[in-house]
Amino acid sequence: MSTVLAIDVGGTGARLRLAPARSEEPASADDVRTLTADGARVGRTGSDVAAVVVDLVRRARDRWPDDPPAAVGVGATGLASLVDDHDGLLRDLVAASGRARVAVAADAVTAHLGALGGEPGAVIAVGTGAIALGTDLDRRWTRVGGWGHLYDDRGSGTWIGIAALQAAIRAHDGVGEAGRALLAAATDRLGAPPTWTRLLTLDDRAGVLASLAPDVVALADAGDPAASGIVHRAGQLAAESLAAALVDGIPRVAAATGGLTAAPRYAEALAAELARLAPDADLRPSRGNPLDGAVELARRAAAGRAPATRPGLLWSTAPAAGG
Repeated sequence: MSTVLAIDVGGTGARLRLAPARSEEPASADDVRTLTADGARVGRTGSDVAAVVVDLVRRARDRWPDDPPAAVGVGATGLASLVDDHDGLLRDLVAASGRARVAVAADAVTAHLGALGGEPGAVIAVGTGAIALGTDLDRRWTRVGGWGHLYDDRGSGTWIGIAALQAAIRAHDGVGEAGRALLAAATDRLGAPPTWTRLLTLDDRAGVLASLAPDVVALADAGDPAASGIVHRAGQLAAESLAAALVDGIPRVAAATGGLTAAPRYAEALAAELARLAPDADLRPSRGNPLDGAVELARRAAAGRAPATRPGLLWSTAPAAGG
């Protein structure tokens, strides 16, 4: 049976799946094999995401030497902005995989392919960061957001964490009482407020800030007004990015993916704001996750139907459809 290798790399973990090369092939438990690993690390000098991906491919070949993949599909955080030599990465992956076709993409692309099952439209992926992508999977590609937590990632886990700390420090300083519950939650998780400035020196400060998001969501579910307001506004901001990705030429189909989108208040605010901003948009439940999207990307590469290289989003050794 011909196989494809799919890889999803985030900041907190990486997942790999060896799957049948054709979706119509029935997959038993033995046909779908997985590995997990640490995610990519980001420091002041860049990211090790390229090394993580190549190492995962080598581990897969060592684990399953009798099943060389026909293609490799990769979705990874930081691939667009923190990797300089994408051609070199493609060459390394071709060599490590045993001469497979290779397509590597920003995580927004594989999140899109997973959420809409390979159909065109717009998807917002919300996690530590937030990025929306609208595409017809051919000539039209529109990215909205995903520019980092210092001035973007609207509606993300990091955005929620920052908003929570802003409310919490106001309560700490006696400026207002609304953030008292957030102050207690932040103190439990991060320590005393005077130490919070140390977060700015951490390489993983975005992840640490985003670690507050589950606490904020829990407080919102319990009815805390300050937390509820933050979660509601985060959902609205995500909808703004999603609506902006629905440019002309892209089907008016949309989806949201990521852990935060399962929070009821967040999801309700996102849906209501999208209905206001883009009343003709069809907001659908997410059909799959970014690893599913990486499988779809690999299958397209194996069949010679991978989208053409789109600098900033996707790089491929496989010919594009019609190429």
